[in-house]
Amino acid sequence: MDNPKIKIQKTELLSDNWYLLNKVTFEYQEENKPVETHIREVYDRGNGAAILLYNSTQKTVILTRQFRLPSYLNGNESGMMIEVCAGLLDKDYPEQCIIRETEEETGYRLSKVQKIFETYMSPGSVTEILHLFVGEYNATMKVNEGGGIASEQENIEVLELSFDKAFAMIQTGEIKDAKTIMLLQYAKINKLI
Repeated sequence: MDNPKIKIQKTELLSDNWYLLNKVTFEYQEENKPVETHIREVYDRGNGAAILLYNSTQKTVILTRQFRLPSYLNGNESGMMIEVCAGLLDKDYPEQCIIRETEEETGYRLSKVQKIFETYMSPGSVTEILHLFVGEYNATMKVNEGGGIASEQENIEVLELSFDKAFAMIQTGEIKDAKTIMLLQYAKINKLI
């Protein structure tokens, strides 16, 4: 990272309890303007991957439902979120990560996935890049019940829904997760199902 318009002055660690929360002081030089000093808190939780599992024959998708404390703290009464399968890279390549996470969370073992794009989900405060994938599944790929890893305190419900129902859940507000909305819209636009 070598941008002459940005000069990091100081980075202070505020927390490393779960991931890293830093307070960063930096100078920023806009074209034809004086140098400005900014202070921002930046949360670094690593990068992640997410996948929409779809079955083009049955016209279904696999989604997950699990409790998400931040959504609960911000007004989601049950705290439950319906999402695509996702996880942190944990030093894996994105493709390795999402194949591992798919089996852990949903019970489906995929041999290939298709990366469609990368995105910053909350670039104002979080460093994470999310690698987004799609992958086709069928019943022969089911190797276990999924549900996540107990040692990681995951309690994930696996949902198989018709694509039309899942897509309609965006409009009804039953699906509010950005990565899930983006992947369902990608499937619709590209006629995967």
